[in-house]
Amino acid sequence: MKMEGETVDNKQVIFKGFIDRIPRETDMELKIGKIELKAPKGSGAFLVKNLYLSCDPYMRGRMREYYDSYIPPFVPGQAIQGFGVSKVVDSDDPDFKPGDLVSGLTGWEEFSLMRKHEQLRRIQQDDIPLSYHVGLLGMAGFTAYAGFYEVCSPEIGENVFVSAASGAVGQLVGQLAKLHGCYVVGSAGTSQKVDILKNKLGFDQAFNYKEEPDLNAALKRYFPEGIDIYFDNVGGDMLEAALLNMRIHGRIAVCGMVSSSSLSVSKGIHNLFSLIAKRIRMQGFLQSDYLHLYPRFFENVVSNYKQGKIVYIEDMSEGLESAPAALVGLFSGKNVGKRVICVARE
Repeated sequence: MKMEGETVDNKQVIFKGFIDRIPRETDMELKIGKIELKAPKGSGAFLVKNLYLSCDPYMRGRMREYYDSYIPPFVPGQAIQGFGVSKVVDSDDPDFKPGDLVSGLTGWEEFSLMRKHEQLRRIQQDDIPLSYHVGLLGMAGFTAYAGFYEVCSPEIGENVFVSAASGAVGQLVGQLAKLHGCYVVGSAGTSQKVDILKNKLGFDQAFNYKEEPDLNAALKRYFPEGIDIYFDNVGGDMLEAALLNMRIHGRIAVCGMVSSSSLSVSKGIHNLFSLIAKRIRMQGFLQSDYLHLYPRFFENVVSNYKQGKIVYIEDMSEGLESAPAALVGLFSGKNVGKRVICVARE
């Protein structure tokens, strides 16, 4: 039992330096620092013990120098930051008390001193797994909800295509689309993931894009009448093929570009003429633009989850030392579902 005010070891995942390629485990290192289990008096801060950490593709963008992005880069020599679920240990902030559970941006370390409160939410514990607050009920789930309902403007009976469909965002987009009364097809990179999409997540159809020599032909096969909504998590060749297969007045929500091996040397996209010929609306978005909708999202998804209408698949790694490999694995499709690191279970 650790005592308040005691100085303890604090295991951390440190970011070593900027890169412009897919991350490797050697871009991070595990170090052991020291931390006092007390929030400094007058600081307005509070100290948390991190329980679950989220691995997300956007974190790769924070590993390069600042390129006019929407979020600043990581600081070399300091702990990586990401979304997490944490428990308050000590507090100099009257809004947060020891024992409170919170979700929001934290450090990739055992203990973190929290000074900022943006996107920080207090968790009311119920029978939903705590780790779901970095996935289903966290940034990934809310990205799916805001992107599908606000950007895609779905109508009942429309044809929906989701790439990286078994990932943290895609798996919920497909289920929301089914609940909305749409025909849904997903793409993924292994036969195991295709099986999950069809038999566990309820997609109408799914295919392994690595087994398709011609993506344009594959989409024509699954969407003989064309695609109304494309939820794009990958960019690249899949986006080019989707553009050729969109219906008139189709919508494309651009959520991610995980197919790009370099983020600073961009490659052009072919078939953009389809935007004009088919009057397609293609829009990039961030979940943070829609935070006012979070309460509605939370109520909707929790209700559907508790009724068994939504399932959520996690890929859990145990221990902070597993974090670098867990993050790197995202970019080669090693994860099945939402990749989460369990640092401690309480």
